[in-house]
Amino acid sequence: MAGKVALVFGASGVSGWSFVNEILNDYPKKGVWQEVYALTNRPLSKETSCWPDDPRLSIVSGIDLLKGTQEDLEAELKEKIPHVDRVTHVYYLAYKANNDMHKELKDAVDMFQRSTTAMDRLSPALEFVILQTGAKMYGCHLLENHPTDYMSVPLSENLPRLKEPYHDLLFYHPQLDWLTEYSRKKKWNWCDTRPDIIIGFVPNQNFYSLGTVLGIYLALYREVEGQGAECPFPGTSKSWIAKSHDSSSDMIARQTLHLSLTLPLDRKGEGFNVADARQHESWSTKWPDLCGYFGLKGTPPPTAGDLEVRKYIHEHFDTWKKMEETHGLRSGIANSDLTFQGFEYFLLTQFDFDRQYDMTKMYETTGFKEERATIQAWGGVFDRMRAAKIIP
Repeated sequence: MAGKVALVFGASGVSGWSFVNEILNDYPKKGVWQEVYALTNRPLSKETSCWPDDPRLSIVSGIDLLKGTQEDLEAELKEKIPHVDRVTHVYYLAYKANNDMHKELKDAVDMFQRSTTAMDRLSPALEFVILQTGAKMYGCHLLENHPTDYMSVPLSENLPRLKEPYHDLLFYHPQLDWLTEYSRKKKWNWCDTRPDIIIGFVPNQNFYSLGTVLGIYLALYREVEGQGAECPFPGTSKSWIAKSHDSSSDMIARQTLHLSLTLPLDRKGEGFNVADARQHESWSTKWPDLCGYFGLKGTPPPTAGDLEVRKYIHEHFDTWKKMEETHGLRSGIANSDLTFQGFEYFLLTQFDFDRQYDMTKMYETTGFKEERATIQAWGGVFDRMRAAKIIP
């Protein structure tokens, strides 16, 4: 297994950061990984990245997967990645958000097809390609319109695809259809992985990261309300008890790396739910743990009135600015223009239905055993945010 070379598309995203971090920390064991190329769209220095200082790491920034012809993209990859012909494992975690759904779909399909075609042509050593999809495969993004007649919980990988009109609006489907056909006669293997809402650390601004915004919110709440204060859940009574699985980026990375190193060719093209544990949870069990990390007492949502995370941050932003000065925190993250404003309200209030995963396939058919509790997953994110001077 020695001498593997990884290339991570979208390495500065919530998922991608953990993939690079786990590889540099020698998961699953020392000696497996020879090199890792971390591809990011925006510039990212080694110092800012918070990754280990490791000679195996090369950060490659500024490659636009949609720019120029296919030949142009391949020439740029060959120029910027010295040993591109040695890449054995490709982890595709890139995502380009767009408010225009049709434009987002086209870009997502084009980016994946162009990058995968390029790596297939450039690296004769290629062994495995990962495509990360998600809970949209089960219609969770449709909220109150999510299908219950053919998408029953627990959500398992053998459920049928979404029906029209939703099927053609989801870019995962054309990505998977294309990859299935393109890889049919290839010697390399592939699978898709399906996290729910991803909980993880990012060293810079991100379109949306629930771990980042809740870490900032809870640190600010403690500063304003005081140590030991009651902190009501900023969601609804329905979302408070809705069953789901956390998908922390560290565990997504570990499970995915495990699959890419062990899955045999006769299981080519399978999908896998990825999450922290076999058993589901709800905010009613998680929120007290998150609040406890900050010395607060997590309580159920208020019976009257709304408590919005973003609104609270805006109302107390002067206090946050003082916290930045007092504790030497990095500025520009708590209210970044690069963050999709209000996404956390959407995640904490609109996902108010049971959407728990069936984790049987991951834990009983692949040899993967590790599980993590809420405080391990979220606490690790908050620890990194403190080390990166994002929260005090």
